[in-house]
Amino acid sequence: MSACTYHIFHDTDYRYFAPVSLSQQIVRLTPRVLEWQEPLAHRMVIDPLPSKVRVTVDSFGNLMNYFALYQEHQKLSIKASSIVTVKHRPIPAQENLPPWSQTVERLQYRFARAYLPFDLEATQFRFESNHVRLSPMYRDWALECMRPEMNVVQAVKALQQRIFQEFTFDPSATTISTPVNEVFERRRGVCQDFAHFMLSCLRSVGLAARYVSGYLLTHPPTGMPRLIGADASHAWVSVYIPDVGWLDTDPTNNLFPDLEHITLCWGRDFSDVSPIRGMMYGSHDHSFQTQVTVVTETELDQLTSIDFAERSAQMQQGARQASR
Repeated sequence: MSACTYHIFHDTDYRYFAPVSLSQQIVRLTPRVLEWQEPLAHRMVIDPLPSKVRVTVDSFGNLMNYFALYQEHQKLSIKASSIVTVKHRPIPAQENLPPWSQTVERLQYRFARAYLPFDLEATQFRFESNHVRLSPMYRDWALECMRPEMNVVQAVKALQQRIFQEFTFDPSATTISTPVNEVFERRRGVCQDFAHFMLSCLRSVGLAARYVSGYLLTHPPTGMPRLIGADASHAWVSVYIPDVGWLDTDPTNNLFPDLEHITLCWGRDFSDVSPIRGMMYGSHDHSFQTQVTVVTETELDQLTSIDFAERSAQMQQGARQASR
């Protein structure tokens, strides 16, 4: 299969225990336009209806939807729907790739060095950030599997494989605020933790690597229907290879992303690509629920939710009108 089309439904509901008089939110749930990815339609429905809406782009090229609610409310619903076609993306040819240490040298700071534009852009992903740390501890751990003679593809594959083998996926082990050193000590976490740890390793050895957020198509047990809302956001890593581009790597699943990964945003770490982030004035206590459903176009008619069918139809109608 050379391409696959997906329907994605990402729903978030907030319930406030006391009225909220002001809410301002930034939403990053719009799939990126990429060489291997074509968003066909996207629609976002916010309830209550916002008082102000603005669409902009952040410094990493991610599309952001900003909205504000000035009226009093005790609930907030954000329903994002997308149709995206993802194409096959082969792993870069390795015949002429130099050892990964030469990539490190090429990206290092040198006085009066003139960087090529793409190299210069990549250097921002070599440093510490909110959730990523540079440390000899991570460097030494990574160098145990990243041999000097390996090219970048080989070195990244060895590192993602080691993380997959030595770390355990455990949703109860961490939270969004768990530091990467604690993840390293416990060897437990979720995709976000493994991405932050892999970034810490790659940047500690001198490579440029960024955090990628998106979705992953999951497969229900044989003979079982796909459950509505059973999926979740996913996170992985992308490593820069000079003169080639960016190579995505998924340490949670020990593979190079291809047809089943849908890209939303990228940045230095999770704090740059949080799906929903904002502030409110009023109720301190609140609850929220997020449901994500990712289905192929051929599976769409198997879903029993009338709401999903209507949302897909509305997206497709909007896309047809926009193309006229």
